[in-house]
Amino acid sequence: MSENLENPTLEQRKQLLQELLDFTEKCQEQIQGMYDALGWTPDSDKEKEPKELCPYDPGHLVPVRSMERHKVLCYLRKMGYSPEEQAEMCHSPGCYDNTSVRTFTMNKDLQNQMILKARSAAPLMKMEGVFWQGQYSHQPADVPQNHKRAVCDLTVADRLALYDNVIGALRPEGAGAASAGDELYADLVSKLKKAERQDEPKTHLELMAEMRDYKRRRQSYRAKNVHITKKSYTEVIREVIKVHSEELGRQWKEQQQEDEEEKEKEEAREGTSQREMSKDSAFGRRRQDERRSVSSESRRTRRRRGSQERSGERERKKKKRKRDSRSPDDRPRHGKKKKKRKEERGRSDTS
Repeated sequence: MSENLENPTLEQRKQLLQELLDFTEKCQEQIQGMYDALGWTPDSDKEKEPKELCPYDPGHLVPVRSMERHKVLCYLRKMGYSPEEQAEMCHSPGCYDNTSVRTFTMNKDLQNQMILKARSAAPLMKMEGVFWQGQYSHQPADVPQNHKRAVCDLTVADRLALYDNVIGALRPEGAGAASAGDELYADLVSKLKKAERQDEPKTHLELMAEMRDYKRRRQSYRAKNVHITKKSYTEVIREVIKVHSEELGRQWKEQQQEDEEEKEKEEAREGTSQREMSKDSAFGRRRQDERRSVSSESRRTRRRRGSQERSGERERKKKKRKRDSRSPDDRPRHGKKKKKRKEERGRSDTS
């Protein structure tokens, strides 16, 4: 066998070559099937676009063209935002490009600096109407991406400090900016009156202002949501908690009353069952007493009858014995006695 392997013949070499070719063809077919299933081509590796590693998760290999969007989503996912919260968020980068709208980008370091600056300017002790240093957060927090996170992660003093800084940074500067904002602070009422006097066509802004004032004068607008608009967020939440607690207390009292009624019903059932059991036991005792009395009387009567019968039998036996013990000569002769008595009577009469 070893000689055949060391010195194969030509036929054996051709057979081994054919087996190797068949094996390579099968492997090529399997690889092609995998490419077809994945939608790839053998040249896709050459045409594949460059990819980069995600800075927030090293396990993510993302194409360069979609890296910016992936960074935002991966950062929010790492921060703990759910897919529903992410869907409700508005990603504004690029929305205000080539416009006159001024934007402000907040990051964690800038937010922490604003809070520290406001805390250092606040008084050390409590003062009425002013936030003191104890009401500011001491640990740097991540920038909240929605209102819920802002309320939970930042205090009221923190939110006010951030608001003042952002408004100060976006406040218009210079005469040009002031002229751009004049339209917001203009006396629209005087303009409308002037337009009415001159009978000039009203502009779109004047028509919107007139409609706004008309809506404000309506009773339904003035009376709508008055109990909410004049209250802070904390007061509204406090009232909501109060309503829920009252409802829970009412349900708890109703549950207690139902439990007490069930207990009373169970006690009444137990009392009736005990009374019935006591009646049954008393009736059973009476029956037992009656049975005992009847049985005792019957035993006494039986004993009396038995004793009478036994005494009668004894007397009969005694009489029988007496009769048997007498001789025929000792037996009384009733005829002779009667004769003697008659004779004696006759004698007494004659005398």
